[in-house]
Amino acid sequence: MCEQLDNGKTVSFIPKGNSMRPMLNSGTDMVILKKPDGELRLFDVALYFRRETNQYSIHRVVGFQKDGSYIMLGDNNFAKEYNIKPEDIIAVVTAFYHKGKMYEVTHPLYRLYCEMLFLIRPVRRLFVTLKHSIKKKR
Repeated sequence: MCEQLDNGKTVSFIPKGNSMRPMLNSGTDMVILKKPDGELRLFDVALYFRRETNQYSIHRVVGFQKDGSYIMLGDNNFAKEYNIKPEDIIAVVTAFYHKGKMYEVTHPLYRLYCEMLFLIRPVRRLFVTLKHSIKKKR
């Protein structure tokens, strides 16, 4: 995969895990990636290597640190990941397939989705917490 990216090609694969729900469903939706051409922007979704856990992740850029590293967060996560260095970034998502339909990340409606998702995060966290406490009581 890295060789194809280094040669300017795009790659695609089906990610596993629930950290990017509702955008990506584990095992069924697909991402299309390319090597980034420059710094990532706010709300870009990137594939990167987390050295401390020796794992690959696909998460969204939600902030920038003064040293040039990124703050990343899965759409379905609440704990931000700090100190993701530019050299840890392997590729950036250019498009994805969700429930069989293709979405390009440059589309204005997708960008609106990103902004709305970020804005409702505090309310969504409260909703998820309430949902879990109701399940525990049953």
